[in-house]
Amino acid sequence: MRTLAIIKPDAMASGKAGRVLAHLESAGFRVRAARLVRLSQAQAEAFYAVHRERPFFRPLVAFMTSGPCLPMALERDDAVARLREVIGATDPREAAPGTVRALYAESKERNAIHASDSPENATREVAFFFPEADLA
Repeated sequence: MRTLAIIKPDAMASGKAGRVLAHLESAGFRVRAARLVRLSQAQAEAFYAVHRERPFFRPLVAFMTSGPCLPMALERDDAVARLREVIGATDPREAAPGTVRALYAESKERNAIHASDSPENATREVAFFFPEADLA
């Protein structure tokens, strides 16, 4: 099963991307595709469109376009649920010890990593960044 993770601009800027990736690989994830990108406003708005009506939508788009990020298609058994466990709660103060966010996030808003929240969204999100040919 595949899922999407994005190492966000805060973790990229602070030099934590390698540690985040190593953490994911040590949890059994295999990187099937990865690409360093700088999202445009239109791309960030399209990717986070499900949150358009929420109050955090505009700040999220601004944050995700503030610097490069690293989307990755990851693979392992039960990938979506397992990745959510490995990254921890959105707010790093609530994240379990040893999770990505507990270790590397700065705040609830600058939380180091995005992860798909359902198998359906994982399929859509992986396809947003990677054509099927890149996933072979």
